[in-house]
Amino acid sequence: MPITLFNSIASWLLKKRYHQIELFLKYPEEVQDEVLHQLLSFAEDTEMGRKYDFESIASYETFAERVPIVSYEEVEPMIERSRRGEQNIFWPTTIKWFAKSSGTTNAKSKFIPVSSEALEDCHYKSSKDLLCLYLNNNENSQLFTGKSLRLGGSKELYQDNGTVFGDLSAILIDNMPFWAELSSTPSNKVSLMSEWETKLQAIIRESVQENVTSLAGVPSWMLVLLNNVLEQTGKEHLFTVWENLEVYFHGGVSFNPYKDQYSRLLPRKNFNYYEIYNASEGFFAIQDRNNADDLLLMLDYGIFYEFIPMETYGTSEQITLPLWNVKVDRNYAVIITTNAGLWRYKIGDTVRFTSTNPYRIKITGRTKHHINVFGEELIIENAEEALKTICKKTGSEIKDYTVAPIFMEGKEKGAHEWIIEFRKAPEELAYFTEILDNALKSLNSDYEAKRYNNITLKLPKVHIARENLFYDWLKSKDKLGGQHKIPRLSNKRDYIEELLQMNK
Repeated sequence: MPITLFNSIASWLLKKRYHQIELFLKYPEEVQDEVLHQLLSFAEDTEMGRKYDFESIASYETFAERVPIVSYEEVEPMIERSRRGEQNIFWPTTIKWFAKSSGTTNAKSKFIPVSSEALEDCHYKSSKDLLCLYLNNNENSQLFTGKSLRLGGSKELYQDNGTVFGDLSAILIDNMPFWAELSSTPSNKVSLMSEWETKLQAIIRESVQENVTSLAGVPSWMLVLLNNVLEQTGKEHLFTVWENLEVYFHGGVSFNPYKDQYSRLLPRKNFNYYEIYNASEGFFAIQDRNNADDLLLMLDYGIFYEFIPMETYGTSEQITLPLWNVKVDRNYAVIITTNAGLWRYKIGDTVRFTSTNPYRIKITGRTKHHINVFGEELIIENAEEALKTICKKTGSEIKDYTVAPIFMEGKEKGAHEWIIEFRKAPEELAYFTEILDNALKSLNSDYEAKRYNNITLKLPKVHIARENLFYDWLKSKDKLGGQHKIPRLSNKRDYIEELLQMNK
């Protein structure tokens, strides 16, 4: 089939889906209510369904009263039974696949169930919707005249008691239709390589020869790949390698610290960046407008959403809200019920709604990855916004960072301790530290109150990391590539102590 014809047909098919998206834009509450009742009805004869009598649940209120909110640790025994081959525990169809996820760099792994329904109606459907929304906004796109350079965290899949586990990206690649590989680079063989540094070179060898029209992957690792492409080709920017490159689909970590670096690699004003929000547990939101900084919550993927206001999270006053009761500009922990048998599951992410008509969100961080040792409630969104501001003021560029508390000792006040690896370091670290502190004060009133006259917190302590410190740290944990992330904020000092030792 000629490329131009394929481009036209693919674009037409994807745009047809937009009419279905318009349905949940118009009737979001009805669509979400229908999702909940479909999930309950489908799973009523499972062990979970019988335990909580799903058949008799006729309203959201009854569902919320009867079914408890759970963490991974609380459902792990059921998941382990399922991994040993037992079926019909929490989902009626066979659960063969488990996405191995550690969240960040914790040693303990999670095994997230992935049903055939989740693959088709969530993960693959969302990939098509991403393209659908992009094409709807960019009618002259030539996306399908070339290939998508995908950078996943793929590793080999492992079989155990008749079930299979591995990175979600490996599961998706192993199950995707044959035509999907034809429109992607590198090949599945290279994508599934386990050793990051060997894989990096193989990706470059295969991809520089292709007509790449889009990029897809986590910003931190994609930046490593793209800088290596320029280094090996001797080119000044990426359009001299792939002249038809038009969009980068990114997710997994905040794009803010990397935006200026990408602008230099991709120096075209009309180049598009599209953010996604997905995880092993499901695909949740997609940027639906050019140049937007928020994401459209996708409501018909077989996922029912609930939200806990962070001011009550983990307290005796904790409340849980369905989608139709959320408000803009409040920070919420996300709770999901899915078509892979996760029921009222705490995913660990926090979001803030920018709009409720339609429902659009910003990802603000993790329920566990914030600092609140002194009542300062510093979240990742604050840190990322502050760093973006001060990098512009100081002409610096940040590669990676992590932050931890310095605990009070005796009469000594507390503080925040930062390790930052710069691609381009500031001229004066003291000035950088001062304006970092001021930026955080302006973004977070709780932090500002604790810093007032050094009442609780002293000025932050900032260390400049040696080159490749974070890379070497991840390598020491066998966590290179793809979906692995640096823990940005922590209430403990475990990560920072290891990094400080390696930084000597």
